[in-house]
Amino acid sequence: MKTFSHIGIPTNVVRDGENYMADAKLYVTDFSQSENCIEWLRFEDGSPMPELLQTSAHVAFMVDDIAKEMEGKEVLLEPFSPAEGLTIAFIVDDGAPVELMQEG
Repeated sequence: MKTFSHIGIPTNVVRDGENYMADAKLYVTDFSQSENCIEWLRFEDGSPMPELLQTSAHVAFMVDDIAKEMEGKEVLLEPFSPAEGLTIAFIVDDGAPVELMQEG
């Protein structure tokens, strides 16, 4: 099962409530605090994150089986855990980044 979670939008604007992810050189807002499920992403120079994520909006889905959802897809970022109990990965669908999220 795949359920819409949020949309992530790159920005250069400093936002209230940003969280800093040092390894990614990335400031990110909490989409659950946004009325429209928007996650703002502000990358520092030299961020190791893929250019496609730094320059394009992405859509995110909660999935039951992240490995199954990735099968046969172009992988942008392999699965990793940005927070306890959450695994995320990014694939590319027709040139656009898509985030897959799995709890547990």
